[in-house]
Amino acid sequence: MKTFFTAMLLSLPALWSHDAWCQDTAGAGATPVRSRIKIALNLYSFHTPLTEGSETLESVIDYCSDAGFAAVDATGYYFAGYPEAPTEEYINRLKYRAFRRGIQFCGTGVRNDFTLADDVARAKEIQHVKDWIVVAARLGAPTLRIFAGAGVPPGDTWDATARRVARAIDECGEFAAHYGVTLALQNHNDFLKTAGDVEKLFALIRTDAVGLMLDIGSYHTDPYREIAQTIRYAISWQIKEHVFVDGTEMPADIPRVMEIIRRHDYRGYVPIETLGKGRERERAAEMLQRVHDAAFTRR
Repeated sequence: MKTFFTAMLLSLPALWSHDAWCQDTAGAGATPVRSRIKIALNLYSFHTPLTEGSETLESVIDYCSDAGFAAVDATGYYFAGYPEAPTEEYINRLKYRAFRRGIQFCGTGVRNDFTLADDVARAKEIQHVKDWIVVAARLGAPTLRIFAGAGVPPGDTWDATARRVARAIDECGEFAAHYGVTLALQNHNDFLKTAGDVEKLFALIRTDAVGLMLDIGSYHTDPYREIAQTIRYAISWQIKEHVFVDGTEMPADIPRVMEIIRRHDYRGYVPIETLGKGRERERAAEMLQRVHDAAFTRR
């Protein structure tokens, strides 16, 4: 007898056959929609099993291939030895595994804090990002996810901190441009809490090698308005199961998010990130189905 998960996987047509799947899933009153997005999985969705060792990057790549994801955002935390960069030998093995499984790398990511007031400490954060820009390039990943940082240090102001963050991003962006990598700056409800914060920081950034990883779960007032307000900066996403409206957590209206994406003609990868512990494979597959149905059909 097939398990629930096996049955689910067998019911999911390949995502690279978008037009065919749109026809299959478009029920009464639904219209197939052509889209230039590719649905990916952010591997933070497997945070617990990856950190506890019950899954590996290789096993999750295999899962994503079977489930029908087009790509993975292989967060750097799950490479052995992080925060040190992995060896070229390991990167090459992982690239070969993904290639043979038909999976692309749409990004990787690091922890960093550019809000630090101490110049020496901040320089170490900048070097960490540069080291992983090289990893992203070797991996064939077009983006490296970064953060602005934890927040305004005591005694400092938001504007002064923002100028410091922008200078660090510009330095890293110039370095990234030499490797064909773009920095994906995530709004993470830390230093960047609102769409206004994102706009003010991007106004200070001079490098072209940076865009926004638009995290729909990290705007906590009016997420759908703020998504629309900042989508012009988006080069990647974190499509989550829940959003916050006026500080209250509630299920995300995925069709509404996808309609915003279509309306603004976003093209590229749309990574899903499921949060929480347990049923990681099933929950990722369920979210994939929700996002696909919303992305490729209009009711």
